[in-house]
Amino acid sequence: MTSQKNQAHTGNKTRPLVIGLTGGIGSGKSTVAGYFADLGITIVDADQLAHALVKPGKPAFDSIVATFGNACLSPDGTLDRAWLRHRIHTNPEDKHKLENILHPAIRALMTDLLNKSESPYTIAVIPLLLETGQTGLVDRILVVDVSEAQQRTRVASRDGLSDDEITSIMKSQTDRSTRLSSADDVISNEQDLDSLQAQVETLHRHYLELAGH
Repeated sequence: MTSQKNQAHTGNKTRPLVIGLTGGIGSGKSTVAGYFADLGITIVDADQLAHALVKPGKPAFDSIVATFGNACLSPDGTLDRAWLRHRIHTNPEDKHKLENILHPAIRALMTDLLNKSESPYTIAVIPLLLETGQTGLVDRILVVDVSEAQQRTRVASRDGLSDDEITSIMKSQTDRSTRLSSADDVISNEQDLDSLQAQVETLHRHYLELAGH
C-alpha cells in the first residue's frame, strides 16, 4: 500500500470526505470495499446503483429497452446483462448510448447518497471513475492495483469470459500506468487476503486522520 498525498481533507461543506475506489476489471475492488465496510465505513457502489436503476419499471430500464429493443431482455423480463455486455464491447456507438442513459442517473443517485452519508468518510466504488470523468465526485482516489495476468486469470475464473472478451473490456478501461499516476493511494492485490486486509486497515487509520477523527 502506498500513499502519495498526505494533506488533511475533511470533504466539503455538505458531506464527509469521499474516497473514490477504482481499479481495472478483476482487481479486487469489491473485496477491498468489503473490508472497509467491515470497519463500519459507508460504501456507495456505482455498479450496485446501476443494478437498482435498471430493474423493470425503472425509467432507465424503459430507456434501455426503447434503445436496444426486446433483444436485450431475458426470458424473465429483466435485462440480459450478458447480451448487453457483448453488444457494447463490440459496438462503440451502442456503448455510448448505454452510458448516456445510465451515467447521469448513477451520478445523481450517488451524489445524493454521498451527501447523506454519516460515516467519518465514505468509499465510493466507481470502476470507471477516470474513464467517465467523475473525479469531481471524490476527494481522493484509491486504486486497487494488480497485474494484467492476474486480472485475466481472475476474470476468466469469475465470469467465464473468453480471452478476447477480457481483452476488449480491458482496452475500454484506463491503462494501468494512467490509473496509478492518477492515484492518491494504492493498494496492491498481488498477495493474499491477509495482506489486502492489512493495507485496508492502514488506510482506514489514515483516512480517519484526514477526516479529522
